[in-house]
Amino acid sequence: MTEEFKKKEEFKRNLSMNDLLENGVHFGHKKSTRNPKMNSYIFGIRKGVNIIDLEKTFKKFEEALNFIEKLIEKDGKIVIVGTKKQAKAIVKKVADEIEMPYVNERWIGGTFTNFKVILNRLRYFKEQKKALEENRLKHLTKLEKNKLNKELKGMESRMGGLINMTKLPEAIFVLDIDKDQTAVKEAKKQGIKVIALVDTNNSPEGLDYFIPANNDALSSLKYILEILAQKFSKNKK
Repeated sequence: MTEEFKKKEEFKRNLSMNDLLENGVHFGHKKSTRNPKMNSYIFGIRKGVNIIDLEKTFKKFEEALNFIEKLIEKDGKIVIVGTKKQAKAIVKKVADEIEMPYVNERWIGGTFTNFKVILNRLRYFKEQKKALEENRLKHLTKLEKNKLNKELKGMESRMGGLINMTKLPEAIFVLDIDKDQTAVKEAKKQGIKVIALVDTNNSPEGLDYFIPANNDALSSLKYILEILAQKFSKNKK
């Protein structure tokens, strides 16, 4: 079995109640941190921890996936946003697999609301990187080349997941609406649909689609993103 085949096989997952349970999607935060607007999505309390009602998670996840399916049919784009330390690697892996843009470092203010500036920065990055690779910057000194290399590496770290974006996306998929609240606000301001995980300490208000889920544990995040990837692999033209 080749490495490429293994990589693609990893995302062949289907949404099921059993898998939601096994991956700890039901574990919320402590009872004392509960957001009242999440009361109807909580099954009960176990050892002081809010337990999410997985039947409702399943239903809300299906609603989000149905929307995503329609978006895929129209060749729409989704930006995956997950800047938590434990989410960075899996966000990049899944986004690369489904060929979607992503942000897994700090959200750059104005990414959506000042998109023309972002496009210019991306264009500059691609042009300068290509020029370096093709050895077309012979007029630069060694010090200047080192400085440019350092600048481009920094840009790639911050903006690399958006490198192929040419227009605003139709939606964003956010793993933590509190940590990445700027991304949510910018999306809403620009009329971009917001799909997000909502833990027991969050509020689902104002979101277009939300999934009540544990947004801290890697097992939960990985499973949810793999389901997202599976939806793309089944419906991509």
